[in-house]
Amino acid sequence: MKAMILAAGLGTRLKPWTLHHPKALVPVGGVPMLERVITSLKTQGFNEIVINVHHFGEQIIEFMAGNDFGINYEISDEREVLLDTGGALLQAGEILVISDDDPLLVHNVDILSNADLKGLMEYHNMSGNDITLLTSGRDSTRKLIFDKSGRLKGWHNLSTGEYNPKSFKGKDDDREVAFSGIYIIGKNAMDALREFSQGIGKSAFPVMDFFLSRCDELKIGERFDPELKLIDIGKPASLKQADLLFK
Repeated sequence: MKAMILAAGLGTRLKPWTLHHPKALVPVGGVPMLERVITSLKTQGFNEIVINVHHFGEQIIEFMAGNDFGINYEISDEREVLLDTGGALLQAGEILVISDDDPLLVHNVDILSNADLKGLMEYHNMSGNDITLLTSGRDSTRKLIFDKSGRLKGWHNLSTGEYNPKSFKGKDDDREVAFSGIYIIGKNAMDALREFSQGIGKSAFPVMDFFLSRCDELKIGERFDPELKLIDIGKPASLKQADLLFK
């Protein structure tokens, strides 16, 4: 199975560490976060992995070259231009062959969780979804909105009251849930992503903009996991919390 680890972020909230290192190599219990994500993926059957790099990207390249994790991996080099999550996915699609029978799991490097990634892939393959987003009921100021059939309809910022699309009109049976930063995407959606990039005339863009612009055309569903436990180590307080779990 194939996976992409989004590891190109600047990690501005983790200064001073990220003044001299990439966020992906921040230690959690003495082990770089990137290694923890790779181990989780490998344990659950993912053995073809692409990792995108930008901020101090050479340190990630050296780290991967100096360790044998027993996987096949490729580096998607964004050191010259940071492509954001949408552009990064497009470039990865040029490196890994993605089909609807062999889709791609995408995982943020700063997410530490107990997610059943193999189960997510199996669910996606049975669902007929073009994209499957892993969601939960955890507290979050930003929520995704799904209708009663389980299809993505919008995004809601609870702090500001903002909706995307701005024209969104909710229904009583809509559900608002938290996104995990982990999802599955197949070839049909990758083709649509390429068309979206060409349409906006940009190579760098947030993937969520694509999701929300195509939720009426593509089947973008969710895998809701009520047992999901997740820590976003991109924040100092949560990094400290994660660090304590492994001491």
